Amino acid sequence: MKHELIEKARGIRERAYVPYSNFPVGAALLTKSGKIYTGCNIENAAYPVSLCAERVAIFKAISDGETEFVEMAVAADTDRPVPPCGSCRQVMSEFFDADMTVHLTNLDSNTMSVTVDELLPFSFQKTDMEK
Repeated sequence: MKHELIEKARGIRERAYVPYSNFPVGAALLTKSGKIYTGCNIENAAYPVSLCAERVAIFKAISDGETEFVEMAVAADTDRPVPPCGSCRQVMSEFFDADMTVHLTNLDSNTMSVTVDELLPFSFQKTDMEK
């Protein structure tokens, strides 16, 4: 499944709307039900309201009622496997199990597979707000 997710992530990046950064990113997320959700980054002139590919895929899945996830791939044209930004890492830690695998890749097929916990150790959790 890893290779299929990576190919889907690479493919969806072609749909990215990136007139400011010119940095298209694609993501593909496999749910426990077997469905794959894709996302690409979508920019806006007011930068803070832009969305990364990873969050687009996650939010699409959640809005469809999916709550259990198996693995994710993220792809971009970078020298090294593309790392998710801090905001995406926090969202992943909210919705993914700590041991879920995230495959990071570039267009040269350099791939690194890490867990959510490795991406964001000691993440802020809902339970941190409870006394």
